[in-house]
Amino acid sequence: MADANIQEDLKIIRAQNDAIIKALQKKKKNIIMGLEDENEERGNWSGRFDFFLSCLGYAVGLGNVWRFPYLCYKNGGGAFFIPYAIMLFFVGLPIFFMELSLGQFTSSGPLTCWKYAPLFQGVGLGMVAVSAMVAIYYNMIIGWSLYYLFASFTSELPWDKCNPEWATKMCIDFIKKAEDKIECYANGLDPRDDGACYDLGGNVTMIYDLKIAKDHGIERTLPSEEYLEYKALGSGLSTGLGDLGPIRWQMVLCYLLAFIFVVLALSKSIKSSGKVVYFTATFPYVVLIILFVRGLLLDGYKEGIEFYITPDLSRLSESVIWKDAAVQIFFSLSASWGGLIALASYNRFHNDALRDSIVVAIGNCLTSVFAGFVIFSYIGSLSKVLGVPIEDVAKSGPSLAFVVYPYAVTQLPGAPFWAILFFMMLLTLGVDSQFVLVETVTTALMDRFPKLRAYKLLTVMILCVIFFLLGLTLTTNGGIYMLEVMDTYAGGWNIMFIAICECISLCYVYGIRRFLVDIETMIGAQVCGFCPFFVCKYWWALNWCVLTPAGVLFIMIFSWVKYTDMEGDEYPEWADAIGWLMTMTVIVCIIGGALYAICSAPGSIGEKLRHATSPTVEWGPALVKHRKLVAKYVPGFVVDPWGKGDEEAAVNPNDIGLQMSPDGQHFAQSQKYLEADIKM
Repeated sequence: MADANIQEDLKIIRAQNDAIIKALQKKKKNIIMGLEDENEERGNWSGRFDFFLSCLGYAVGLGNVWRFPYLCYKNGGGAFFIPYAIMLFFVGLPIFFMELSLGQFTSSGPLTCWKYAPLFQGVGLGMVAVSAMVAIYYNMIIGWSLYYLFASFTSELPWDKCNPEWATKMCIDFIKKAEDKIECYANGLDPRDDGACYDLGGNVTMIYDLKIAKDHGIERTLPSEEYLEYKALGSGLSTGLGDLGPIRWQMVLCYLLAFIFVVLALSKSIKSSGKVVYFTATFPYVVLIILFVRGLLLDGYKEGIEFYITPDLSRLSESVIWKDAAVQIFFSLSASWGGLIALASYNRFHNDALRDSIVVAIGNCLTSVFAGFVIFSYIGSLSKVLGVPIEDVAKSGPSLAFVVYPYAVTQLPGAPFWAILFFMMLLTLGVDSQFVLVETVTTALMDRFPKLRAYKLLTVMILCVIFFLLGLTLTTNGGIYMLEVMDTYAGGWNIMFIAICECISLCYVYGIRRFLVDIETMIGAQVCGFCPFFVCKYWWALNWCVLTPAGVLFIMIFSWVKYTDMEGDEYPEWADAIGWLMTMTVIVCIIGGALYAICSAPGSIGEKLRHATSPTVEWGPALVKHRKLVAKYVPGFVVDPWGKGDEEAAVNPNDIGLQMSPDGQHFAQSQKYLEADIKM
């Protein structure tokens, strides 16, 4: 009997040793540091900061620098901060937290995380479509930044002065500012009532009243504006979207180089991009601080900052300021694009998603506010140099990033250095977001077709080649007009429709109570290191069920009421048709996905609807040990629908500890046996 027990014990020991050896071989590296992936099939972030910085870099983009400051000046200065903060807490942050929770709970990207209600699977397809369209034109802006960065490596910036090779007659160096009409007469010119002075040939050579001249459509242009339109982009050589003109090879090369950056950064998916963001997500803050300190030394900075923050509280009664705040916070956080779900899907199951949501969302908004101080310190200085009001200098979008600021730095000693810093900042701001846009599409494909995970690099390369070819029209003379159409329609109100679908599907179809329990199971009863989850979970429920969809619906309705076609002679009528085609592509994906879910389900119409609005057997966490936690509060929940139980029951590499033996020559092995319901 004793011999039989010994043999049985030896058999168990051998099995344990075999399991340990197998686990050690599987782990391969990082066994002592405990950095092995929790989900070995999909992979996880190597560390918490990889995910945090990737999220921050995704949220903080070019819009923080070139759109938010303009909206502040347009909507009552500091008064804009009030609706902006309100919309952050009622619209932006709730959707941000919802998407991080959904991606982390399911360990699935935007295409496959809808198994709680297959009726909404088209929403994920719509997210992927949005990310793909935005990735095409967003990378062109990165290409512009590369072009200007290369052009800045010189002793004198090329847009410092008006160059006759590319500048028009209205360039500021060719049109002098006269004190009055008398100065015009003294120079043999004819001053007219339109505020300008003409030579014998009828050409404007001086302006004695800038305001009157502007009212008559006579304005001097900055050399940086002429450089952008006639040298860099060639948009001045095109009459509009109907006259794209030839492809500009310099822009093609910069566009290609931008995609090469993306391929290199995503060569090993999140393992490589998670390390790149340590630089790309932090460098813009270093540059902003340096530029701000330099801006405070400029003459006129005080007027610029006062213009930026001085509140006009009477504007709060206007609906447009609330609409602009909601739109800015919505798009600034990149909510409902699918990127947040994709990033969170690589988190470990018990990561505190609420903490990350709050820190990233508030950090993103504070970045926007700080960027406004930086930009307006230079705009105030430039206003004084040019002798024009600040409102005539402050602009939005590409004009601010590639016209106003580049010219402002020409007034500084060592201008090329400041230009290099600025365009490096734009580059790093852009590539962070671009990484996630492409990663969103890649993650969706690999989740849908798991065999592609063995060919990650090839998948990214093929995607980038397709995006590059589709975006070649953006490298033409009229490419900027196509970019404006894509920017207006690709991520317009269709994103808001996606957000409403998310709220409806999780709150009213899946069930808000179960979703809250799912989140608590995942992040724990205590969040942010100190706050019990039950204290705040009803706040999130109120937002997701009522306040957030109501706020998004308000934005949609307001956008429809105030809708106007693309303005300007550069945009023919069919330009809006192209834009609406992009928008409707997303809507068709959502509706088509719903119809497919209903039609492919078995049974009668009622049974089909029930099947399309009920969780599938595979819904839930990706790992069996985490699904066992869900089974405790969901009757009939299938713990192992894939038959992975035996595989996960094997020794986990992270459960192996190595300890040096007393003689210092060997490692002693010890194994910790953890129950499946203990958090890993």
